[in-house]
Amino acid sequence: MIYPKVLEELINNFKKYPTIGEKSAERLALATLDLTDEEVFNFSQSILNAKKCLCPCKICNSLTDKDICDICSDENRDHNIICVVEDYRSLLSFEKAGNFKGVYHILNGLISPIDDISPEDINISSLVKRVDNLDNPELILALKSSIEGQTTTLYIKKIFENKNVSISRLSYGIPMGAEIDYLDVLTLDKALDDRKKIS
Repeated sequence: MIYPKVLEELINNFKKYPTIGEKSAERLALATLDLTDEEVFNFSQSILNAKKCLCPCKICNSLTDKDICDICSDENRDHNIICVVEDYRSLLSFEKAGNFKGVYHILNGLISPIDDISPEDINISSLVKRVDNLDNPELILALKSSIEGQTTTLYIKKIFENKNVSISRLSYGIPMGAEIDYLDVLTLDKALDDRKKIS
């Protein structure tokens, strides 16, 4: 099918989003045309504002519009319990479950030699500095059970093996290779409750 050039550009932009193929992009583009001028303006402004205002939290690397995110600045949270996750989507999954009262650390990736991603390419050094300033810290490694997740888990365990740090991982009730952000709330809660101490 041949689209008008302007419509084709809009469709191609929607296809840049994850899981959006040709048909979905076409539906989104056509739905956008049904919006009022004000709605389109507000939509485009919200995208620009997100790109301009959101930045990594200086403590945990989570997305925030402040220097320190709301979770890290919450005094009611247990700052000695840190849930280590791959990305912001994983953090959101735990927060939606609503039962974790500690804080987070986002690695922004996993160690993957085959993809040329080394420990220096993800936020492990900032985790070490953070833990060094805590008393009796516990790390909960909430990483997917893939080769990359296991490699990253073993690396973090090795870093802290001679330090007074308790390390646990999520229960293996989580399916092999599962993405944390796709798990349902009950599975995630159960995995958190049944975490296994590894160091």
